[in-house]
Amino acid sequence: MHNFKKLKIWNESMELVSESYKSTRSFPKFETYGLMNQMNRCAVSIPSNISEEKFKELEQKIKQIQKMISSFKSGLKLS
Repeated sequence: MHNFKKLKIWNESMELVSESYKSTRSFPKFETYGLMNQMNRCAVSIPSNISEEKFKELEQKIKQIQKMISSFKSGLKLS
C-alpha cells in the first residue's frame, strides 16, 4: 500500500502548513476571519489534496483486484 506520508512533497507541504500558521499568528486580530483564515485554509488544502489522490489510487487498485477475484470465482463456477 502506498503511504502518502512518505512522499517528500507531502512532508514539504506539511512544513508549509506549519509556516503559514506561525506567520499568521502575528497578523492583526481583525484579520482572523479574513486573510489569515484564507492563507491557512489554502496551506492545509495542499497536503489534503495529496493524501486524497493517494487514497483514490488505492481505491482504484482495490476495485481492480475485486474484479479479478470476481472473474476468478466465475471461472471456477463454470468449470
